[in-house]
Amino acid sequence: MNVLVTGAAGFIGFHTSQALLARGHRVIGVDEINDYYAVTLKHGRLAQLEATAGFRFLKGDIAEQGVLTAAAGGDTFDVILHLAAQAGVRYAVENPRAYTRSNLVGHAEVLEFARHHAGLKHLVYASSSSVYGNDSTPPFSEEALAVKPVSYYGATKRSCELLSHSYAELYGLRQTGLRFFTVYGPWGRPDMAYWSFTDAILRGKAVPVFGKGLLQRDFTFITDIVAGLLALIEGDYPASEGAPHRVYNLGNSHPESVLDLLGHIERATGVKPKLEHRDGPPGDVRETYADVSKANRDFGFTPKVPLAEGIGRFVGWFRQYHNI
Repeated sequence: MNVLVTGAAGFIGFHTSQALLARGHRVIGVDEINDYYAVTLKHGRLAQLEATAGFRFLKGDIAEQGVLTAAAGGDTFDVILHLAAQAGVRYAVENPRAYTRSNLVGHAEVLEFARHHAGLKHLVYASSSSVYGNDSTPPFSEEALAVKPVSYYGATKRSCELLSHSYAELYGLRQTGLRFFTVYGPWGRPDMAYWSFTDAILRGKAVPVFGKGLLQRDFTFITDIVAGLLALIEGDYPASEGAPHRVYNLGNSHPESVLDLLGHIERATGVKPKLEHRDGPPGDVRETYADVSKANRDFGFTPKVPLAEGIGRFVGWFRQYHNI
């Protein structure tokens, strides 16, 4: 199977590309490798992929017309896995234009490329739990309206879902959107709390804690996310009534507080954190909690890694990566 992966040098894109290659699939990756966080991390992921047979890469911005065609290089794809996006809830407050270009324009370019790509069976794309905002009742169901996201990032992701649905209605383009819930693990993103907390604790620095540490997140380990993605990519798209567009939650379905997270990091590092309580920034939601019953029913998604185990794996990798 040939798979085009946008955002291949990103956290989820890297791990999924690795898994696809290990299963004998061919992966063509595209990524602009922007400097939202350290590019050394992205280059490190990319180096591992480029050392694996069956992988080809093109550096480029998917929001530019023609980049995806250039990435294809005449190849045809069975599946497109669209993971490229400007990530981060808080950065969207200071630089919303980056999200408009990467998330909205970039998604539209992927849709246009996909609908003209002969032989394409399935477009799988990343959405986010941020679409739910604070008005949805936990556990969050895909049936919720999700029309009041509290962050601009969440608004762009919900908009992408609507764009995708229109392409499914108009052109019959088969698509699945995935609302990821706080994905973490080795080779993850430095802007996320579990990474910055671990870094601060191991370096003896104070840990900034918002909302008194009571905010809850449905922390989901990367291997569980990859297992769900593989099931969708390798599975058949089931017949359904109406437009061929589905949306699923992929989460751990077990929210834990920031204080819980800090406790797990303390046990994994053996270092007691120094806490520095601060007022929360705009855009943060109080809780995320995934109802994954639909994903379990339709493609067997079953999260297996509890937060304590996942953080232990991450801390072990973090020490090795930074030689601590």
